[in-house]
Amino acid sequence: MNTHRFLLAALGSVVLAIALTFAATPPTVKKPNVLFIAIDDQNDWIGHLGGHPMAKTPHLDRLAARGTTFLNAHCQAPICNPSRTSLLLGLRPTTTGIYGLAPWFRTLPEWKDRVALPQHFADNGYRTAATGKIYHGGTGGGGGGAGKAKGKNKAASDAAPNARPEFQVTAPFGGVGTKPPKKLIPPAPMGDHPLMDWGVWPLDNDDTGKGDYQVASWTVDQIKSAPKDQPFFLAAGFFLPHVPCYATQKWFDLYPDDDSVLPKILDNDRADTPRFSWYLHWNLPEPRLKWIKENNQWRNLVRSYLASTSFVDAQIGRLLMALDEAGLADNTIVVVWGDHGWHLGEKEITGKNTLWDRGTKVPLIFAGPGVKGGQRVLQPAELLDIYPTLIDLAHLPARTDLEGLSLAPQLKNAAAPRLRPAITSHNQGNHGIRSERWRYIRYADETEELYDMQNDPNEWTNLAGKPEHAAVIAEHKKWLPKIDRPLAPNSASRVLTYDRKTDEAIWENKTVRRTDPIPQ
Repeated sequence: MNTHRFLLAALGSVVLAIALTFAATPPTVKKPNVLFIAIDDQNDWIGHLGGHPMAKTPHLDRLAARGTTFLNAHCQAPICNPSRTSLLLGLRPTTTGIYGLAPWFRTLPEWKDRVALPQHFADNGYRTAATGKIYHGGTGGGGGGAGKAKGKNKAASDAAPNARPEFQVTAPFGGVGTKPPKKLIPPAPMGDHPLMDWGVWPLDNDDTGKGDYQVASWTVDQIKSAPKDQPFFLAAGFFLPHVPCYATQKWFDLYPDDDSVLPKILDNDRADTPRFSWYLHWNLPEPRLKWIKENNQWRNLVRSYLASTSFVDAQIGRLLMALDEAGLADNTIVVVWGDHGWHLGEKEITGKNTLWDRGTKVPLIFAGPGVKGGQRVLQPAELLDIYPTLIDLAHLPARTDLEGLSLAPQLKNAAAPRLRPAITSHNQGNHGIRSERWRYIRYADETEELYDMQNDPNEWTNLAGKPEHAAVIAEHKKWLPKIDRPLAPNSASRVLTYDRKTDEAIWENKTVRRTDPIPQ
């Protein structure tokens, strides 16, 4: 009898121990999915960002309301290839030497084996898939070139045919899509580039032939068919509002056909900016403000850009609806970013390639697990921060070789302190430093600009020459990149160098002297 009782007591102790063990062991945490959304050439003309008072982006606004939006987010380079390379590698352009539209980083021995953001997720059990424009060459060069937008960077895949794919699954959608039989605007100056076009197209109000519509459709299908037993990192890269800005009439109808849509500008705004500021966009396909005014294209361009932005917002809405319908919204981190800004007459130009807010400021929105809803962060943020932030949100192994700072503290508390300003570089020696209140710019010839962004958000008054602001300039100078490498081998397109001895710049292999007239 005593033996029986002893056995029962012992068995009970074992059962209790097992139960306590299971109770003390936390349940396996399901890894969150990631929906990674890129928008090409998208400045802050987004409804909730307030960059343009008429901008209509209801889906992005709702996403921002349920997550955290950064009102002072900036790219690391104001042009596609170096900006996207920086974000996806976690390195500044001044570290890689990639400032132009070429080279593709995998062609450089130093970076050919660098683990990019989607590859880090693949290494940690994620299914990675992409379509549209994620890298400058679409879904990447090397083994991941199937989705390259319009064949850009074809040399990338040729140069590294056996490279590890950037994504496990890709689709060749994106780009312009349907185009009119001939350009809609008059011949543009500085080469009449075929991409310099905008207006209503197609005329039948059918969006299904547009590359971005197809990007959204494929991405929706990926969400619906996502494996139940594996988390995904799904990337969708939208081409618009990049030129050519074609949109159907229904999107144009959102915006009045009068001059109330035009952005505020200051006549002769470049009178107090250094001549070197022109060197950063010396001779480009994008026309100057003078041309679009003289050819009655300013309003048309602005409406085309806004219409294209609203169209892309609708495509993003389709992705968010698909997440909801699939029951995946609660366990999916959504991040939306633009690769750089775009001028529409401000500072007397159109296009990018500048170090002012209009050229560097971008949308940056996070929503999903680990992100507090309804937050608006005023502190500066960088696209460079996306890589470490997603690592933190997905609870992946940390990396010590990333130059960005995780935004996880701000995603929990918008007032959490940020340790540094946002830094943008455009070719060696040209840098913009953006703090919460100030923008400081220093060019390769050591000329400077300083703007009080609280009192002068349009950057109309350069304060750099005023002695009372010397301390502000000194503080911002501390953040100029310590590493500032020259152009990487085979750099091309939008590249600039400067020789201090001769005081001559070289813009795309052409010498520029102080006395040369500014191209118009």
